[in-house]
Amino acid sequence: MSGGMRLLPWSGPDGQRCYLSSDEGGGYLSQLADDMEEAQLGTGEELLRHTADLLNGPAEATARELRFCVHRLCEALRDALRVAESRGGRLT
Repeated sequence: MSGGMRLLPWSGPDGQRCYLSSDEGGGYLSQLADDMEEAQLGTGEELLRHTADLLNGPAEATARELRFCVHRLCEALRDALRVAESRGGRLT
């Protein structure tokens, strides 16, 4: 989104998108959003490693374990797509 609007990595109380109106990236909320994005991407990397270990492990993964991983991977992908959209919108 243009005009100094930054898509934030969290949703509002009703699930709506949140934006920060700022021309500078050094404010408190901008730094908080940067930290949150890094945490979200890090969580996605951890989930990928965990899922790979589960799938390549010596024992067969249970349906419950796989379902849990799929749900968490969906959340991580949703977060990563939001981060990509937010960062893409800030490219000049």
